[in-house]
Amino acid sequence: MGFAERRGDYWRARYKSKPGTYLTILDETGAAVKFRSRRAAEQAANEKEAEVRAGLLRSRPVGRWTFGRYADTWYARQDLAASTMQNYRRRLEEHLLPFFGEMPLADITRDEVVKWEKRERAAGYAESSIRSWRSLLHLLLADAVEENLADVNVAARRKGRGKRTGRAQHRAAEKVITSALGVLLIAERAALLSGRDDEFVAVTTLGFTGMRWGELVGLETQYVRPAAIRVEWQLYELDNGRFERCPPKDESRRTVAAPDWLTMLLTDHLGRVRPQPCPCHNLRCVFSGHRATKSKAEPVGPRLADVARLAEVAVGTASAVLSGKPVVAEVTRARVLAAAQQLGYARGRPSGQLAPHWRRNGFATWLFQPAATGGYPAKAPRLAAPVPVLADPWPGVPIRGRGASEKADACWLPIARGLTPHGLRHTYKTMMIELGTPAGLMDAQMGHADGSVQALYSHVTAEMVRRLLDGLTTVWSEALEARRQLNPRSPVAVLDRLLTGEAQ
Repeated sequence: MGFAERRGDYWRARYKSKPGTYLTILDETGAAVKFRSRRAAEQAANEKEAEVRAGLLRSRPVGRWTFGRYADTWYARQDLAASTMQNYRRRLEEHLLPFFGEMPLADITRDEVVKWEKRERAAGYAESSIRSWRSLLHLLLADAVEENLADVNVAARRKGRGKRTGRAQHRAAEKVITSALGVLLIAERAALLSGRDDEFVAVTTLGFTGMRWGELVGLETQYVRPAAIRVEWQLYELDNGRFERCPPKDESRRTVAAPDWLTMLLTDHLGRVRPQPCPCHNLRCVFSGHRATKSKAEPVGPRLADVARLAEVAVGTASAVLSGKPVVAEVTRARVLAAAQQLGYARGRPSGQLAPHWRRNGFATWLFQPAATGGYPAKAPRLAAPVPVLADPWPGVPIRGRGASEKADACWLPIARGLTPHGLRHTYKTMMIELGTPAGLMDAQMGHADGSVQALYSHVTAEMVRRLLDGLTTVWSEALEARRQLNPRSPVAVLDRLLTGEAQ
């Protein structure tokens, strides 16, 4: 007999079309009919199954739909998050449609799927990417089978068939993490690369809250609270350069308990930069982009190199002065400031307003990866190269421009090769494990959901939170002390105040 299947806030009707095959009642557009009650769905399913038994229901013709035609119809029916729709479209257009697009659904065989998979692998794509594309193929063909447009889902994997090894072959490389000191040192280098304190605060926040990248970019000023950060939204960067404001992944809205020193760091940052509403959403976000927006209407203005040339100092020295770093002699400082005023130089905006938000790729390529590894990655037409720095003041001020490598005194050593911004989320989880944090509190901080019975009977208490925050404070204090042993001062103003005790 037919049955009703709950799908969120509606029911769909399922009926047996032949032994072992169940179909869904569809409307004229090919979408599942949404019933308001379970009883109505069951009645419709039973009526449809009675028609099948009486031979009154004709099955849909198989093989008349090509994969491309069905994929267009299937995609138009989806109503998912903008990020998911973007990923589906990209996978279809770039990897599935070029191979399967003109094939009738009935002609797609397991051999064709294997042939496609081998072709993608030969093109050099990662195994994890190929698995994600095959998962979408599996999902699309499963719906085609359900709608009786195909006999079987040929993308379904049969366990233990055609494999040289077991699940171990699909294991991704171990995620790179770092220590609390590593987070601090990477944050300092990121600030030196950007020429401002914002990136120090941002990287430190990632490392000591476990926030996702989109959650950090979309963090609004109203959600920075005493001893806590509220994760309510994220900004997801789409292919067209637009940022989509949407709920965090898996609806993981949460309040992240944060130590006092971190919320003070964020509060001081807000007081210093005074964020303005962004032009894309009219929201006041805690952090903004570090580079000027790309526009044909950008005004041409003096560069930092022009200021350094007029003041007869190195570019790194001029950068240190204009960043407010207390590491330059007063006479030199006055000369640089006078040159900047004479030229009308505005730091950070020599060629237009700063972009309202970081770009994921730009942040990772030009700030985070060089800070973590000590080198710029290969980016055509540029080859991979170490970050050239002026050795004084320690840990070295990056220099850019033509002939930077010849002017450099040194380059940075790697802190954590292979570390990514998301790796700081893994780092934070590892810190909590080292501090003996209960699993329930770790899940609450990370935005994870545990549906087990053990989790149902576990509850987070104020004492658990206090112990975690005390532990994070101790870890941070130890990292600051270790950094102080390396050098008691820093060219990054906010870190320099922490090292000298001025921020306490």
